[in-house]
Amino acid sequence: MSLTLIGLLASLGAGLMTAVGAIPVLFGRSLSARLSDTLLGFAAGVMLSASYFSLILPGIEAGEGLYGSTAWAALVAGLGIALGAGAVAELNAFVPHRHFVSGPEGSDPSALPKIWLFIFAITIHNFPEGLAVGVGFGGGDITNGMSLATGIGLQNAPEGLAVAVALRGQGYSRGYAFMVAMLTGLIEPVGGLLGVSAVQVSHHMLPPGLTFAAGAMLYIISHEIIPETHRRGHQSSATTGLLAGLILMMLLDVILG
Repeated sequence: MSLTLIGLLASLGAGLMTAVGAIPVLFGRSLSARLSDTLLGFAAGVMLSASYFSLILPGIEAGEGLYGSTAWAALVAGLGIALGAGAVAELNAFVPHRHFVSGPEGSDPSALPKIWLFIFAITIHNFPEGLAVGVGFGGGDITNGMSLATGIGLQNAPEGLAVAVALRGQGYSRGYAFMVAMLTGLIEPVGGLLGVSAVQVSHHMLPPGLTFAAGAMLYIISHEIIPETHRRGHQSSATTGLLAGLILMMLLDVILG
């Protein structure tokens, strides 16, 4: 099986975990605000750990092999992180979307129905995750790619549940909330295909590709997830969730790697 197909299928599997997480909403299950913030904190911890252990450090290691210099590898990594964060910042500024707690952002968010604002917000969030999985496989390291896909899939489950519950809170039906949560995960294989294809074209794309994906995820963690989990007074629970996610992803990365 080609790396491109493996990367596509792995990112698809990770994306579909949003649907798995959203299943309880079909049976009328609801989340307390504290549990929701804890689960989103867990998602942030998984992404934070994946950014460093599965993207930045392998990116620097790959750069050392290509450039023959640790300093150049670190500089390229720094540039990749900055470009990834900048790209998501631009999307965040210009694509209309809505946060569950803080409300609408982007250019003229009032021009779109509320449901599309939610969908755009989740799309901005999920695309870099798929990109990260694709780049992880594109370098030829199946183990690193599987570690990323597993970790991101794990954090997608509570995220899918949180999204579905939030949509139910806005008055949408159970089935509709579930379908939207599932569809938001399907943007990840698009990012996965882009990531694995770019690295397959040239291995020189691997160091900046890995760190670009890390920068995009780090921006989302700092700008989107952590502020959302701290707005309702559940900082301690959210921080506990973040630490649990970070440790679990670190263990997965070490064990699988």
